[in-house]
Amino acid sequence: MADEFVIIVPARAGSSRLPNKPLLEINGKSLLARVFELAQSSRAKSTFIATDNEAIREHAESLGASVIMTKEDHISGLDRIAEAANILGLSADTKILNLQGDEPFMPLEIINSLTSNLSNEFAIATACVPLVDINAIKSPNEVKVVRSLSKRAMYFSRSVIPNEFTSSYDNYLKHLGIYAYQNKTLQELSALKPTSNELQEKLEQLRFLDHGYNIFVEDYACEPPIGIDTPADLERAIMFSKTHD
Repeated sequence: MADEFVIIVPARAGSSRLPNKPLLEINGKSLLARVFELAQSSRAKSTFIATDNEAIREHAESLGASVIMTKEDHISGLDRIAEAANILGLSADTKILNLQGDEPFMPLEIINSLTSNLSNEFAIATACVPLVDINAIKSPNEVKVVRSLSKRAMYFSRSVIPNEFTSSYDNYLKHLGIYAYQNKTLQELSALKPTSNELQEKLEQLRFLDHGYNIFVEDYACEPPIGIDTPADLERAIMFSKTHD
């Protein structure tokens, strides 16, 4: 039997590189609309949009989405969905999938299976795919992850990890910004203070590692989906959608 889970999509307007990002269009359809439709096509029990912006709320509701209004001062998507989960009154053991609002091409295989990796040992699950393009490997916009033999996350970085110190290396892994956890874990994580590593790399998952949480990183054989962080990403997404819509 498939896991029962809910999806909460954090959507904010304050991106410095792409202002009002959720409302930007990819071939006539907003980024938020694409993410919401993706979530709706999954096995999730329900989907919610968490935002602090009235324009995003109005647009999301026009799509038929359930919207939770949150505070404006959250520093990460995790903190936003933690507040949304509290407002919704979700039980402690509810499995929540944090599907980022800038990931319109996340494979359904990942969305539908990620929560099944949660266990007593791993309170958090996320995903990775092979990263082979040299420009992507060197780009600080592409987050890399190093795992142990048990698929436990050892570190995430915008830098090139592992370093090619002694020989060439061809097993780089791109971390995908999608997370699964129970609501009780989500609330614990949100209550933790941000750490210097998190703030330095702008990666909320480093807060989890810094505070001793084990993160299971499942690998998938799919092509790296295009996340929308920069104007160049948006152009790539437009070209991609022209051939895949």
